[in-house]
Amino acid sequence: MNINMPMKTNTGLQAEDEEINLMELVLVVAKHNRFILKLMAGTAVFAIALSLLMPNIYTSKTVFMPPPSDTSLAGMLMGQMTGLGGGGASGGLSAALGLKNPNDIYVGMLQSDTIADHLISRFKLKALYKTDSQVLARKTLESHVKISAGKDGLIAVEFDDRDAKFAAVMANAYVEELSLLSQNLALTDAAQRNLFFEKQLEGAKAGLLNAEDMLRQTQEKTGLLQLDGQGKGIIEAVANLRAQIAAKEVEIASMRAFSTEQNPDYRQARAVLSSLNTQLNKVERAGASGQDGLMIPAGKLPAVGLEYVRKLREVKYYEKLYELMSQQVAIAKIDMAKDPTLIQVVDKATESDRKSKPKRSVIVLMVTVLAFFIGVLWAFFKEASERAKQNPEQVERMNLLRRYLKQGQ
Repeated sequence: MNINMPMKTNTGLQAEDEEINLMELVLVVAKHNRFILKLMAGTAVFAIALSLLMPNIYTSKTVFMPPPSDTSLAGMLMGQMTGLGGGGASGGLSAALGLKNPNDIYVGMLQSDTIADHLISRFKLKALYKTDSQVLARKTLESHVKISAGKDGLIAVEFDDRDAKFAAVMANAYVEELSLLSQNLALTDAAQRNLFFEKQLEGAKAGLLNAEDMLRQTQEKTGLLQLDGQGKGIIEAVANLRAQIAAKEVEIASMRAFSTEQNPDYRQARAVLSSLNTQLNKVERAGASGQDGLMIPAGKLPAVGLEYVRKLREVKYYEKLYELMSQQVAIAKIDMAKDPTLIQVVDKATESDRKSKPKRSVIVLMVTVLAFFIGVLWAFFKEASERAKQNPEQVERMNLLRRYLKQGQ
């Protein structure tokens, strides 16, 4: 008689083994539960006592909106002065630095040693932080502040301190120092541009005086006083183009002080300069005879007339150049006189009435959970040691390990 005995599949055996292993783990924990509970309770009491000894930390936050990426009047009107658009001289600073967000500039300024040093000196932080080292004072100050730029274009400054009032004062002080630094940098930039364009204006003025003197001498020598309306208009058109080219070259030279060749505004200015040169070449080739480069056939003018045309053209050129440089100097002076501080505070930091740190309940909970896992690991280690003592082979290995350790000592 065949008796059908139930056969256990591999899956059933694996499930049974897992159930047994899990039960063994639970039994080990249950066996040492008193030790684990005592460890957790003791650790929790220690964590509570330690957290109560920790001082309360208060956080104050100020939020502000930085100025636009280009606040320079010269940057906005540079293209208008040449009559052909083009980017401003200072509008591409963030692009030149390779920054995706212009606010990164102001975040970097807030994190600079310049502002840190001003704050350390202003609030005597070396004495507060009990250090004589400027570097250590900076690092301590840095550990108290958090600066972040949001996607909404606003920048937040958060300052932590035991004194809630001092935390608010420091958060607001960061914005104040940023305004002062921005103003100083803006004035320095405007002063440099003013000096640069004043030198260019002096050169244009000297050139104009010389050209007018040469024209007067030519008039006295040839007896010519003026050309007809068409000839004069053509000369003025060519002179204007040449003056615009010279002004654009001056603009590009001034941009080299702070921009790279990858700056979009710099590249655009170069493109405008190339376009101006192309226009000038077309105008000069349109009706030129090959001698003077004007839209008046040279054969229709006497030799003395050609000399007069050349001198008149130089006068018109320097007149236009002098006009453009005068406008640039005036704009630079306006930039120096105006208040460049456009930082607008959205939320001013105020004294907080609730602590932000330490989070005592979180600390106690985390330390208690950690103690539980440590207790469980100890229970497994303890159980493994007891079982090893019952195994002769394991006992021999433990004795061998002790001998090796003694030899190493």
